[in-house]
Amino acid sequence: MPNVRRIEILTFDQAQLLDVAGPLQVFASANDLSAAKGIALPYQMMVVAEKTPVITTSGLELAAARLPDAGSVPDTLIVAGGRGVNAACENAVLVEWVKDRAMQARRFASVCSGAFLLAQAGLLDGKRAVTHWQRCAEFAKRYPLVLLDPDPIFVQDGNIWTSAGVTAGIDLALALVEADLGRNMALAVARQLVVFLKRPGGQTQFSAALALQEGDQHFDRLHVWIMENLRKPLSLEVLAEQARMSPRSFSRHYRQKTGRTPARAVEDIRIETARRLLEEGLTIARVSQRCGFGSEETMRRAFMRSLGTNPQTYRQRFSA
Repeated sequence: MPNVRRIEILTFDQAQLLDVAGPLQVFASANDLSAAKGIALPYQMMVVAEKTPVITTSGLELAAARLPDAGSVPDTLIVAGGRGVNAACENAVLVEWVKDRAMQARRFASVCSGAFLLAQAGLLDGKRAVTHWQRCAEFAKRYPLVLLDPDPIFVQDGNIWTSAGVTAGIDLALALVEADLGRNMALAVARQLVVFLKRPGGQTQFSAALALQEGDQHFDRLHVWIMENLRKPLSLEVLAEQARMSPRSFSRHYRQKTGRTPARAVEDIRIETARRLLEEGLTIARVSQRCGFGSEETMRRAFMRSLGTNPQTYRQRFSA
């Protein structure tokens, strides 16, 4: 197969299973779709490890291939993450293999905390990178020479790709497929995998809805109600009535439990919903109406405050 791209996914004991299986399935689906069209398979995938089998954090064993030697050259090296990455970083033999192998590859990448292993090998110094949001502070302290950006789903800096937590590895792999085979193939893979949305790299790994869930569960139903009623005027009085509290008591308790004011929470949810709709290609006017901003100008000001860009620019950059 003259144009086959060799993909090596490095795993180790206590790696996160989805860090391995997610990207692997993206490339496998690209092969399936290519075969259905009668064209040559674009990828040859290998899961590799220093020893085999490896036991993932879920307890599932993976019968990985042994680490390839310098006689074979990979197109892409992907390093998984997981609880075992700290031990992997202390394995001098594995760190040296990662360094040498990455230098052989056309490009290399990490999923989630796999960025720690790339950084340990000195491959991310002076480069932009991302890792799981829960480990960003630790990463920044351990590797101060890396230009860590804690927000994006994935980051590309030249031939180096890093991704955020767990399922972001699927987004990264879809972006690699798009770079190799075009947007239509990447979208076809996303549809086959029933991925809700092929998220661009600029999409944030922080979700307003998920962040609000960390507060008192007393407000969980309120948050669901807000998301279902974004078109409506959501004043403090309306929210307090829905929460069955007085406006003053609601405002005080809500801020104590969620760390933000009710007005800020509503705006964050509206912006997050608007971003998704803009990425799906809806017009700014329609998104403004559906998300309850009241006017396009109000939505523009909210975007500028939160994202530092306007809805038109955001839509042009990220719309499918």
